[in-house]
Amino acid sequence: MSPLLTTYRILCLHVLGIFTAATLLVGCASPDVTRYAAERPALELDQFFNGKIIAHGIFQNRSGEVVRRFTVDMDGKWEGNQGVLDERFTYSDGKTERRIWRLTKSADGRYSGTADDVAGVASGRTAGNAFQWAYTLKLPVDGTVYEVQFDDWMYLMDERVMLNRATMSKFGIRLGEVTLSFYKQTP
Repeated sequence: MSPLLTTYRILCLHVLGIFTAATLLVGCASPDVTRYAAERPALELDQFFNGKIIAHGIFQNRSGEVVRRFTVDMDGKWEGNQGVLDERFTYSDGKTERRIWRLTKSADGRYSGTADDVAGVASGRTAGNAFQWAYTLKLPVDGTVYEVQFDDWMYLMDERVMLNRATMSKFGIRLGEVTLSFYKQTP
């Protein structure tokens, strides 16, 4: 094989590799939450997650198969710009789990939060009826804890209903999705 043909093949493989990497990166990008700024009703996270909320959800693996169903009983309390969201999960197999978020609201619609099973600080932002929330969850599986990333999107439908879709990934590879419907209880 001629050196010129070998060089051409190597160049083609490099270009193909760069194109593939760029395509994967663009495919993983989330829309900007500000694109929902005009959507109504406007979501005030500290108002929606203040009081009792119940949620029903599913986890789907990469192929779309529902592998887990669950309910979440939540109780949110806010004092000024500081909030606590106590989540109690009950899975269809009878297992239970609890997560307590400690949240901070900034004046510009941004939120930050921590929880015992979250690595570092979660960050998010509201715009219009939407909230985008990103965090790394410490997920125990068969005695090993894996850190997986969540790209979490919530959309307020009306004053009592919010829908949530979250993508779970590791090293940029989508592992599955969580879908939830939140229902705010009346006092």
